[in-house]
Amino acid sequence: METLYIDTPAKLADLCRRFAGKPWLALDTEFLRETTYYPRLCLLQLASDDLAACVDPLALDDLSPLLELLHDPGVVKVFHAARQDLEIFLHRWGRIPTPLFDTQPAAALMGIGDQVGYGALVEHLLGIKLEKGHARTDWSRRPLDRQQLDYAYNDAIHLGEVYLKLRTALEHLGRLDWLESDFAELADPATYIVEPADAWKKVKGRQPLRGVQYAVLQRLAEWREQEAVTADRPRRRLLSDELMVDLARRMPQAREQIAHLRGMDERDLKRWGSRWLDLIEEGRQMPRELWPREKIPPKLSPQQEALTDVLSAVLRLIATERKLTPSAIASRKEIERLVAGDPASELLHGWRARIAGRDLQALLEGGASLELTGGELRLHGGGR
Repeated sequence: METLYIDTPAKLADLCRRFAGKPWLALDTEFLRETTYYPRLCLLQLASDDLAACVDPLALDDLSPLLELLHDPGVVKVFHAARQDLEIFLHRWGRIPTPLFDTQPAAALMGIGDQVGYGALVEHLLGIKLEKGHARTDWSRRPLDRQQLDYAYNDAIHLGEVYLKLRTALEHLGRLDWLESDFAELADPATYIVEPADAWKKVKGRQPLRGVQYAVLQRLAEWREQEAVTADRPRRRLLSDELMVDLARRMPQAREQIAHLRGMDERDLKRWGSRWLDLIEEGRQMPRELWPREKIPPKLSPQQEALTDVLSAVLRLIATERKLTPSAIASRKEIERLVAGDPASELLHGWRARIAGRDLQALLEGGASLELTGGELRLHGGGR
C-alpha cells in the first residue's frame, strides 16, 4: 500500500487524478472542537485499494479539487460512525458526499453488535488490534510524527478492508439494500441542523422543570444556540446546561440573584447577565399555549406492558433466526411505540419493518399467532 502526505496544491491535484475512477474511497477525519462550535478539520485520510493519503487542511487553503471526487456518483464514500465526519463536510462545503456507506450500521446487520466501535470492528473482521494511544492527540500540531501518520493512514486503510468484507457478506445474505434508509438519513442535511427554537430539547437535566420554566429554558437555549453559531464557540462556554436549568427553575429577576447560582462566572455574568434577565422575562410572559412541552409517550396500560413483553420475546426469536442482536433491530422503547400505535416507530419503516416490524404488527392485529411446542416458541402467519 502506497502512502502519501498531501500538503501542497500540486500534490492534491495529483492525488485527485490518481483516485479518480476508483469504485470506492474510505474516508476518515481528525478534528478538534474543544474551543469551537463547529469541528475544526485537522487531517483528512483517504484510501482505496492500493493508495492511502493524509491530506493536511492546515497547510492547504483550498481543498476544492477534492469536491469533484467526493461528489462523484460513481464513487462510494466509506465511513465508520459517519455523523461527525459528515457534519464536517456539510459545514465546510455545504454538501454531504454521496453515495455513502457507513460500516457501523452495516456491522449491526451482520450481528456484530449495535453501534460497534471501530477498533472492535477491525479486530473482529481483520484480526488486527489497533493502537489506542492517539485518542487524545492534538491533531492541529505540526509536524505530525511518523507514529501519528501511520495511525492515520491505517485508519483509512483498514476501513477500506472492513468495507469490502462487510459488503461481500451483506450481498451474500441479500441484506445490502436494507441499509438504504439508514444511509438516506445520513445524507440528509436536516439530520445535522439544530433549529435554535428546538435547542432546549438537547439540554441535559431539564426533566424536573415544569410549566413556564420550560418557556424560560427555550428562550435561553435559543439564545445560546444562536450566539454559539455566530461566535463559533462551544455552547458550554457561553452557558452550561446546569446553569441554564438553574436559571429556568429559579427565574431570577436581578443580577444579584444570578450571582448566587453555583458555578456562575463573574465575567459571564457581567457580559450576559442583563441579556439573561431579558430572556427570562420573555419566557415568563410567554402565553401558556406557547409553552414548549416534553413529548412524553403515553403511559402504557398493564395490558400494553404485557404485550410489549411478548413482542420483546418475539423480537429476540426473530433476531436469533437472523443472527442479529435484538438491539440492532429495535429497542424496547420502539416496541412500546409500536404497541401504543405510534406510526413513527422505527419498526414500521425500512429494513426493520421488513424483517421484524410487519410480523410484530400482524401479531398485535391478530394476523399472526404464537405457538409453544416442545418447549420451543414459534411464530405463525404475519409476513413470513
